[in-house]
Amino acid sequence: MTVDGWVTLLVLALSLALLSRDKIAPSVILFGADVFLMLVGVVDAKEALSGFSNPAPFTVAALYIVARSVEKTGGLQPLIRKILATTGGPRTLMTRLLLPVAAASAFLNNTPIVAMLTPEIADHVERKGEAASRYLMPLSFAAILGGTVTVIGTSTTVVISGLLEAAGQAPLAMFEITAVSLPIATIGVLYLILFGTSLVPERTASRRQFADDAREFTVNMRVKSDGPLVGKSVEGGGLRRLQGMFLAEIHRKDQMIAPVGPEVVLQAADLLTFVGQANQVLDLESKAGLESAELEHAKGLHGAGHTYFEVVIGPGSSLVGRTLREADFRSQYQAAVLAIHRAGKRLRTKLGAAVLQPGDTLRLIADGGFRERWQGRPDFLLVAGIGGLAPTRAREAAWVVAILAGIVTFTGMGLMPILHAALFGAMLIPVLGIMTPAECRRAVDLDVIVMIASAFGLGAAIQSSGLADLAAGAVFSSFSGMGPEWVLFGLVLGTLVLTEVITNNAAAVLMFPVAVSTAAILGVDARPLAMAIAIAASASFLTPIGYQTNTMVYGPGGYRFSDYARLGAPLTILVAVMISLLVPRLWL
Repeated sequence: MTVDGWVTLLVLALSLALLSRDKIAPSVILFGADVFLMLVGVVDAKEALSGFSNPAPFTVAALYIVARSVEKTGGLQPLIRKILATTGGPRTLMTRLLLPVAAASAFLNNTPIVAMLTPEIADHVERKGEAASRYLMPLSFAAILGGTVTVIGTSTTVVISGLLEAAGQAPLAMFEITAVSLPIATIGVLYLILFGTSLVPERTASRRQFADDAREFTVNMRVKSDGPLVGKSVEGGGLRRLQGMFLAEIHRKDQMIAPVGPEVVLQAADLLTFVGQANQVLDLESKAGLESAELEHAKGLHGAGHTYFEVVIGPGSSLVGRTLREADFRSQYQAAVLAIHRAGKRLRTKLGAAVLQPGDTLRLIADGGFRERWQGRPDFLLVAGIGGLAPTRAREAAWVVAILAGIVTFTGMGLMPILHAALFGAMLIPVLGIMTPAECRRAVDLDVIVMIASAFGLGAAIQSSGLADLAAGAVFSSFSGMGPEWVLFGLVLGTLVLTEVITNNAAAVLMFPVAVSTAAILGVDARPLAMAIAIAASASFLTPIGYQTNTMVYGPGGYRFSDYARLGAPLTILVAVMISLLVPRLWL
């Protein structure tokens, strides 16, 4: 192996190690690796920055805007209401849920679909006395499967299309991949309907745990009229940094103050709501100037204009690796965190000292505009209000659905390239007043866009350094005696492993040059192998961190890390086998 090959291999190994730890944003890791390879001469500037001039990142960014507009206007609410009107047993609900979700995901980014359905499905099934865990993981998996059916269903396929175009081939047509992905999605959804409720364990969702535990760690205290706290600030009265407790809100006559800043001045008869560990309640009762008020259930926290929200932290959030105190959460988000759930359990440590991780679910209280401010931003994968669907903006929703239908129609009929149709559709969103330019900017996940563009440079390094040829030779020598299906299975297997360790887009880009080299060894067109890589890179069913929608349902479903493999391992094997059997027969 050449010196460039060794350097590229070391850079890739370090990048994969950092990506798997979820401590640094993927875009920073991949862009840094890309720049380093350019500086040491493995790739030139044109190759390193080729992704930033490729259509793929711009297409993905445009589709983010369209998807966010569907979510904002309530374009999916008729689907949600129809699903929630279902009568019958668990399998009936599963069927009525997964089939339309998979179908919608074929034409719309699956993230907003799962974001909108997760809180509604959880509330619906829990009112019926069922566990949300039975439905939320199959919901995520069905959305992933549906996203592979068309080019615009998932960003991974868009990326592969861009790589093919960069390699001198035509970009993928709207339904070119459907011949293989549709049978896989159909069989996969059928598997989820038949076995989803039995293979997924019954877990207690974070919101139910919160309701069950609320009395345990919520206590109301009143400021004595003649006590020493009257006229003092929260900080000055010693209520700012309590051991195991924090002041969540203050009720003052008809006013509620939340979150409570350290400068707030206490008044006589103020009702203070503290949240924390139950064993600290006696310390509060012994504090001069406070007297115990009647304990209330968590629902008593609701005040005028304030409500509960549930948010899920994603891998790209700036909160990862920081505590609430370090992030100055209450000032930054104008919200107070009442509980943190991780791996199906509520953390018992002091809230302000807990280091936040991807997949953590926070239950918080904030004003009614919290969701509008933070939905669609990278800080949280999911922002779910408690209390039902927001009203549909019917006229704007109709425009958004028409825009999406236009993108599908024009690209499906070959009248317009996907890039052109997506950009035109995204441009119409602010022109029609559906979203402001600022909202459009926030809808685009720049971390994903930069990561995709940077990964193109890494792919070029893998190809030019000879690593792709070595990897392809290893796959061919290991499986060549068994036929082309097994060679393809080796490629698919490598992609499936990578997509669970790193992001799906990065896995697709890194495996693409290996697929091209393998195709050259086999003497076949690289296009079918590239499409096989696109499907495999999206098939992340083994962990909660391999795909965004898996992370989104992790906390709301109350899952543990190992729960995903129980339902996901058979599905992963099914997808790998079907790709390996269908691609050679249909395309090679």
